[in-house]
Amino acid sequence: MIDRVARTRVLLTGATGNWGRAALREFARRADRMTVLAFAMPTDRDRETLAEFDGMENLEVAWGDLTDAAAVAACVRRVDVVLHVGAVVSPLADEQPELAHRVNVGSMRNLIAAVKALPDPSAVAVVGIGTVAQTGSRNPPHHWGRVGDPIRVSQFDEYGQSKVIAERLLVDSGLPKWAQLRQTGIFHPGMLEIRDPIMTHPPLGGVMEWVSGEDSARLLANLCEPDVPDEFWGGIYDIGGGEGWRLTNWELQSAIGGAMGVRDIRRWYDRDWFALKNFHGQWYSDSDRLEELVPFRQDTWDAALERAIAAAPPSVRSAGRVPPWIVKHLVMKPLTRKPRGTMHAVRAGDEAEIAAHFGSLEAWRSIGDWSTFEPPAPSGHPSTLDHGYDETKPRSEWSSLDYAGVAGHRGGTLVTTEVQRGDLATLLTWSCAEGHEFDASPRLVLTAGHWCPACVKDAAGYARQAEHNRFLAQVVDA
Repeated sequence: MIDRVARTRVLLTGATGNWGRAALREFARRADRMTVLAFAMPTDRDRETLAEFDGMENLEVAWGDLTDAAAVAACVRRVDVVLHVGAVVSPLADEQPELAHRVNVGSMRNLIAAVKALPDPSAVAVVGIGTVAQTGSRNPPHHWGRVGDPIRVSQFDEYGQSKVIAERLLVDSGLPKWAQLRQTGIFHPGMLEIRDPIMTHPPLGGVMEWVSGEDSARLLANLCEPDVPDEFWGGIYDIGGGEGWRLTNWELQSAIGGAMGVRDIRRWYDRDWFALKNFHGQWYSDSDRLEELVPFRQDTWDAALERAIAAAPPSVRSAGRVPPWIVKHLVMKPLTRKPRGTMHAVRAGDEAEIAAHFGSLEAWRSIGDWSTFEPPAPSGHPSTLDHGYDETKPRSEWSSLDYAGVAGHRGGTLVTTEVQRGDLATLLTWSCAEGHEFDASPRLVLTAGHWCPACVKDAAGYARQAEHNRFLAQVVDA
């Protein structure tokens, strides 16, 4: 019998999702030193999903709702580390935005309150999960990003908006031991079976630095090991697979299609079904930092794609044998015409959605067909945005002059007059160019790229805001 007393106790939310299940498989391999309390909804679907782990010796399931503060607190009192993976994600978050905010924001509030209520809050480490969607559309030539770039959520993306709020809560929570990870696109077998209007939201010329579910799971488990460096805690990090996982959206489409035996993926779609902007995705200039602190990368894109195809149902593996016109007209075209679909917006004359996806109806009409298409080739040389302060200056020396300069770079002002040098955590009062006052720590503003919470909600108004915000203006046309 394994000694349970010596093992690290982990609370894992979101255990029934793709990332959560991969994490459970990884934790099962570390049963000699870790136990897992998986928080899951008491639904037939979640029970069926977790049946895979019925024989997992170091697993216990807590059935409950993340919006139930008492249920969350009861679990927090029993663990050493909280891995908060659970969330309502897209496309469900797009369909039910109120649910997304209630769960994604409410669960973070409950976790923070639960840790603060402990006799020793420093005894529990909290790892929050954000998303690449927080920085929104970053098409070439603005496709290289890093933590600290403008928080700028794509229009109609309530999942991204909910994660912005949750991140603010954690970073400025005052908890003694926390970290925030912004997850990129996780490549997993289930991606091959997605049939949703979101399929044509990513621009063909856009990019994503992917990561596998297995590497992501390895990262979570590694964060529960005793050798995590102290400097990791209190930071915000981009999760990315690294150089070999940096693909354009066109390369992703082509690779998946090719693996399914599709000779020419273009025969499945009309070119003008794909949005020109308003999605999310970056290649990271800073994702190697997380790998340096907590090494987790072992996977490759080719291996992950091969596994995904092997795990796919026969209908997916043999998709290349189906006449392309059947897939195009009976599967893909109807998806684009459903609510939230790009062609639904065009057919309905929805000016707001048309503007978000294409810029204008005229821009959509000028896209052209596949005969004029050139595969995108964005620069592989990393570039960085101006964050509005001297990034070589030690954080211990940051002062009101630095903060006032950052505020001015964003068209606003620092309202607080008394600032302690090198104090990154204390909340200061700021004012944006539109006159909204808000409280935020220097860590949140300078290192995480947050600014006015009222303005970030106004995704349709980013271009207007950028007229007075040089920080935001660097990516407003991305």
